[in-house]
Amino acid sequence: MVLADSMFSLRWFRPETLQSFDWEAPFWFYLIPVAILILLIRWLVIQKLTRKMPIALIKKDIKNDPISILRFLPPLLFALSLLLIIVALARPQSTNEQVEQWSEGIDIMLVIDISQSMELQDFEPNRLQAAKEVAENFVKGRFQDRIGLVVFSGDAYSRAPLTTDYDLLNNYIDEIEFDLIENRGTAIGSAIAVGTNRLRESNSKSRVMILLSDGENTAGNIDPITAAKLAQAYNIKIYTIAIGKEGRVPFGRDPFGRVRYVENNLDETTLREIAKIGSGNFYRVTDKSALEQVFSQIDQLEKAEIKESRYKDTTDFYLIYLKWAILLLLCWLLLKSTFMTNALSD
Repeated sequence: MVLADSMFSLRWFRPETLQSFDWEAPFWFYLIPVAILILLIRWLVIQKLTRKMPIALIKKDIKNDPISILRFLPPLLFALSLLLIIVALARPQSTNEQVEQWSEGIDIMLVIDISQSMELQDFEPNRLQAAKEVAENFVKGRFQDRIGLVVFSGDAYSRAPLTTDYDLLNNYIDEIEFDLIENRGTAIGSAIAVGTNRLRESNSKSRVMILLSDGENTAGNIDPITAAKLAQAYNIKIYTIAIGKEGRVPFGRDPFGRVRYVENNLDETTLREIAKIGSGNFYRVTDKSALEQVFSQIDQLEKAEIKESRYKDTTDFYLIYLKWAILLLLCWLLLKSTFMTNALSD
């Protein structure tokens, strides 16, 4: 760290040190070409006005004395002192910024239908795979929210408890298959009840359930409306998403390679009523793009307030360069009285 270096360390002039600074007033650097121009004009004027005495010497009597190079030292010191003054005016600083973020977070339970009808191919490659991909992207976009997972077909099971380990949760989502539950059917009421059981012990001020299904309630031992009222009693907001088209829907191919179609029914009325009881919204989606838009809307509606505190520790280093400038300026003044400078010409 440059902070540990003494004023006389040459590290202050290294390119990497200068690049590491934050400059409070960098516009002062525009004076550098102006200063160079002034010094150049001054030198040209001195050369023009200085009287020269012609002396004829034999070539063998002309000798180069290395010590004559020292006459360039005073103007060099003067130029460097001006440069360092400009650097000091630009206010080099080192800033250490710490950012603390926190939020109260939202507890969200994803409730996903994995019944046989989710194999239908009006979504590419099928409804379940599309739902999994969109749900994984939704999870990745959250911050400090606890998210859990319930899957259901003829029965409902908690696949993952509320967690902030989003990588682990997405692994659970990715591993969802149709054979996770043996019993066939669509137990929407049971799924809401299992999700409610996970959320009811939550201390979060905001508890949300996102129910995604493509069928009507055909299994389970609890009515969906009753389950929704139970969730509402625990202040759980419910968003319902009806996925898929009604009527003839593609599903696989026949022995001749032709697309096979099956009839699909969707109880939209029940899903609307569940969302109404749960003070949420109902959505109907017929393709993956629409499903992504729905999750994006829910993502915006259920954003936790993120609070942020920033702490800045700023250290100025302009005094170091100013001291160097004064030191070089004093050296220049001292050399004005030596053989290195023609006092009469200055």
